[in-house]
Amino acid sequence: MAGKPESPIEPFKRALSAATRAISHDRDLQVSYGPETPGLRGKRARLPVPGRDLPAAEVAQIRGLADAMALRLRHHDDSLHSRLLPQGGTARAVFDAVEQARVEAIGSNRMAGVALNLNAALDDRCKSRGYAKVKDRSEAPLADVLGLLARERLTGQAIPASAQKMVGYWRDWIEEKAGGDLDQLMTKIGDQRAFAKVARRLIKDLDLGDEESGDLDDESEGEDDNAEGQQPQSESDGEDSEQGEAASSGMQQADAADASGGEAVEMESESGMEQEVAGSGEEAGKGRRPPGSDMAGHGREATYKAFTKQYDEVVVADDLCDTEELARLRHHLDQQLSHLQSVVGKLANRLQRRLLAKQTRSWDFDLEEGILDAARLARVVANPTLPLSYKQETDTDFRDTVVTLLIDNSGSMRGRPITVAAMCADILARTLERCAVKVEILGFTTRAWKGGQSREKWLSDSKPAHPGRLNDLRHIVYKGADQPWRRARRNLGLMLREGLLKENIDGEALLWAHERLIGRPEQRRILMVISDGAPVDDSTLSVNPGNYLDRHLREVIDWIEKRSPVELTAIGIGHDVTRYYKRAVTIVDAEQLGGAMMEKLAELFDEAPPMLRVGPRRAA
Repeated sequence: MAGKPESPIEPFKRALSAATRAISHDRDLQVSYGPETPGLRGKRARLPVPGRDLPAAEVAQIRGLADAMALRLRHHDDSLHSRLLPQGGTARAVFDAVEQARVEAIGSNRMAGVALNLNAALDDRCKSRGYAKVKDRSEAPLADVLGLLARERLTGQAIPASAQKMVGYWRDWIEEKAGGDLDQLMTKIGDQRAFAKVARRLIKDLDLGDEESGDLDDESEGEDDNAEGQQPQSESDGEDSEQGEAASSGMQQADAADASGGEAVEMESESGMEQEVAGSGEEAGKGRRPPGSDMAGHGREATYKAFTKQYDEVVVADDLCDTEELARLRHHLDQQLSHLQSVVGKLANRLQRRLLAKQTRSWDFDLEEGILDAARLARVVANPTLPLSYKQETDTDFRDTVVTLLIDNSGSMRGRPITVAAMCADILARTLERCAVKVEILGFTTRAWKGGQSREKWLSDSKPAHPGRLNDLRHIVYKGADQPWRRARRNLGLMLREGLLKENIDGEALLWAHERLIGRPEQRRILMVISDGAPVDDSTLSVNPGNYLDRHLREVIDWIEKRSPVELTAIGIGHDVTRYYKRAVTIVDAEQLGGAMMEKLAELFDEAPPMLRVGPRRAA
């Protein structure tokens, strides 16, 4: 009996996977295809599924996506890149974009087929992000512009027609201040460390807030210089050209584009959901917000402000879509992570056993009042002159605790990261609820790309200088601390809603979550932040210093860690959050999130907070 005929796209997918592994020089690279957001995580490359009739334009685009991933694996050292990252959201976005231009330029200059594929992917990306619609410099993401200019210098290829107008708004200014730095990039293209040094000088010359260029000179020059990202150019060009022409692939890893916050097509902001916000919107926390002088630190005046809070909102998750859509999204979430749920569930059960073990009842014995100690009645019978003995149960440190999970809902979290974060939050809420620990799940993003109504108001007010934060905040309550898990579980599916995830302004989100915790009656308050990047909002950073949001986040973290009773910890997904938080961990893959969450919480619960420590106790 003849088997089912093979789909015409299967041979293409096999050839593309083989070519991607060949270009990356990594046989362990796993290439998969699906409807999720394309991206590279560790040694897993995820690509779109091509159409059944394999249209030429779509095939070239998918090949370009795969090629960019393969070239990044082969010519880029992630650990070196992390150590050399500058401070400031815009500075980091520029650094990432220029580095991605470097690895793609190496492939383009050596393999003609790869160059054609990368050009097709770039042209599609420029069109999908609406670069042709940019009307002035404030709407043009500086990181993307510099990435395109670096590519032009490194490959000699023209900027795509759809992006030429956008680049034109910045070109003269960039050439005047840092044209020499762009020219030097080509001379260092084969050495990631030397290239990074020029990129950092470029950032500094553009006044984007990079004040640590001296760090490069302090790095040890030996071991990392010949890492994967700096392989010599003497390898066989012919072999690579042949492999690249066969079926090359992949998307620029979300690092540069996501860090700039402009990952997707501009989407319409949901209407009819506005709520006026006074302060944080939480009455319980009013009056406890860190004063500006405290947050500024080092005697500086507080410089962070919002141009307007008129369009900010704090919204409950089920107010953003109807019940049927929430149920559909929750079902989709359960389907996507059916295989992961068992793994995270085992970790949750382990955490639950550890927490319940700490709840073993403890008693004080030999007291003069309380509950009669039956175990000591025998000695009274044997010697009636002895007094009766009483006992009293002591409170555990554990009962009076609330945990807040603050999840980054920025565009760069799309796909696997936000899906895994939603499921881990769901399982963690269930676990801690069984242990009598209250859990609150919050998310933060903005209501629109590129500034929304706040920016429109700024434009109508004739663009006053130094406007401060220039976007409409959206803070989402997925689950309140007093809300049972069974009533909130559907809300977590909202994180998968198309168009929800936009920009991330971390500092104000951290203050908002902190205020909610401060207003709680529990004695112990734990705040866990889950994020995959530095704060980025193109609208704000285009009219303020490059480190504006980054500096505010650091000041908020410093204030909470030093002056607040809230215990703060953070988990970074592919992003080194230890640069910001004292108590933090960085994971490479979203799949590790569940284990990291359980472990960090276990560490926190194993620590007795100073305010709750009690004297010696004897277990019953």
